Amino acid sequence: MKIPMIAAAIAAALALPAAAERADREKEIVVGADRLTADDNAKTSTFEGSVVITQGTMRMTANKVTLREDKDRHKYYVANGAPVTFRQKRDNVDEWIEGFAERAEFDDRSDVLKLFSRARVKRNNDELTGDVITYDMKKEVAEVTGAPANAKSQNAGRVKVIILPPKKADEKGAPEKPAPPVTLKPDAGSQ
Repeated sequence: MKIPMIAAAIAAALALPAAAERADREKEIVVGADRLTADDNAKTSTFEGSVVITQGTMRMTANKVTLREDKDRHKYYVANGAPVTFRQKRDNVDEWIEGFAERAEFDDRSDVLKLFSRARVKRNNDELTGDVITYDMKKEVAEVTGAPANAKSQNAGRVKVIILPPKKADEKGAPEKPAPPVTLKPDAGSQ
């Protein structure tokens, strides 16, 4: 199997939403694993054992990553882990996107990333959780589905979003200092 095909395939599989650091796509891809099985006839490559993939600010970990290529050279990736994790800096801001799931799949034909089973995506302190998170990179549309109602989960059937309000800034752009505690007057009857 040709090394450039493996590198290009992994790069596409690990692409994150458009907000990801754009310069990362131009950086080298480094894959570390305990084993690689490459089958030219089946057009598959399987990385196994403590897989770590980096490209620029992007870092992904998994127990196993499988890459399949079709006759039109489109690639389909599946990462399995306990959990699969990824982290990447957002473009032009000092923020990071982090994701966690039991399985991740990416189809470079449709540019759709799917995270399965206890899926969670974080941006700073904001968080999105569900059983399945699907992100269409072309349309920049996300869909989140909760676990089935019969699942043995505290939040079965539910999607959860946590959004922290932005911190206010003073006139100079620095975060506003917290106000001093308020001193309460005692009740008239307690004196």
